Amino acid sequence: MDVTTATFEQEVLEASKRLPVVVDFWAPWCGPCRTLGPIIEKVAADYAGRIKLVKVNTDENGDVAAVFNIRSIPNVIAFREGRPVAQFIGAQPESQVRVFFERLLPSEAERLLAQAEQLVAEGRLDDAERVLSEIKSAPELAERIDALKLRIRYAHLGADGEDETALRERLAANPADHDARLALAGLLAAARRYRDAMEELLEIVRRDRNWRDGEAKRQLLGLFTLASDDPQLVSEYRRKLASALY
Repeated sequence: MDVTTATFEQEVLEASKRLPVVVDFWAPWCGPCRTLGPIIEKVAADYAGRIKLVKVNTDENGDVAAVFNIRSIPNVIAFREGRPVAQFIGAQPESQVRVFFERLLPSEAERLLAQAEQLVAEGRLDDAERVLSEIKSAPELAERIDALKLRIRYAHLGADGEDETALRERLAANPADHDARLALAGLLAAARRYRDAMEELLEIVRRDRNWRDGEAKRQLLGLFTLASDDPQLVSEYRRKLASALY
């Protein structure tokens, strides 16, 4: 697929949130590009449905080339989750191109985590917990795994716990009832009211930073991952947390 400046965001950045996207920056006058082109297309055909290959003509789409600092072609950049994760420059033999593609495929742990995230989105919490239990040691995924476990906990709380009115009545009677405040934060987070949830957790930290060995801080850090699509909110509450702690 040929991608232009106008279609790059949709066909590369957004598409890479579903599967890896390999972008071949090239130009018609480039001899090494003509050498690499058939090789990379042959390899990409073997990964059809698992990795997407697109081509960007740098002569016609200089804006995109400038954004990614393309100074020499061919320049091949792989994208995952909307950002570049690997690249190589110059014509490469088929064996090296194949290694490049292979490294882009998700690991078994990544596959299981993606499955668990989809199950949570469908409301199948018990199934998601079962899939999560199958993930072995994966330190590079620890933050996402912890955030998903927290989301599951919040979802259970939203279904089974006290309602918001009852929890706020408990807090009105006793503002130091950290159990009620923690439950309220979970209820708010389950409803994706992340700002309100963060504020309740931060209030616990302000009142007693070491309560339950720092449980409020741990949950707040988990919320930062859950709310990562709102970087301004996360940045704001990271500053507030730092201020409360130090």
